[in-house]
Amino acid sequence: MRIRPLTSDDIPAAASLLRAAAEEFILHESSPANAAAFLAAQGEEGMRGFLADGYVYHVAEVGGELAGFIAVRQRSHVYSLYVDKRFHRQGIARRLWDAARVAALGPDHPGAFTVNSSNHAVPFYESLGFVRTAPMQASTVCYNPMRLALGAGGAFVDPA
Repeated sequence: MRIRPLTSDDIPAAASLLRAAAEEFILHESSPANAAAFLAAQGEEGMRGFLADGYVYHVAEVGGELAGFIAVRQRSHVYSLYVDKRFHRQGIARRLWDAARVAALGPDHPGAFTVNSSNHAVPFYESLGFVRTAPMQASTVCYNPMRLALGAGGAFVDPA
């Protein structure tokens, strides 16, 4: 597996992966209109806009194939993290998170990361140390606001 920055050539494959994953794991909780709005905003054009706005993307390649990607906004918010279902349970999401976290850290980092997790992904984020900060929310999609506090050097801080 190779983790690297996303290039514009990766966007069609990343958008296709996002669509397939969202349809299987997220959008069943949304109305058809909200699901369509989500997919329209997250397609190739949306990804190109996010990239132009400074979102930092990393992709995971397995055998030359795009197996997953992560996008981080303003160095502290995990905006997207998707792994192709064929590659689940192989550590790809964790490796993508590690690469994104390291890339985001620096002397002026705010000391925490946030994510609006799908219901499906909550156990994964909890395994990384994220905790829910509010009950599940429903807008275009259902999501769970979560936060991960960091200590010195970007290490996880147990909130207990």
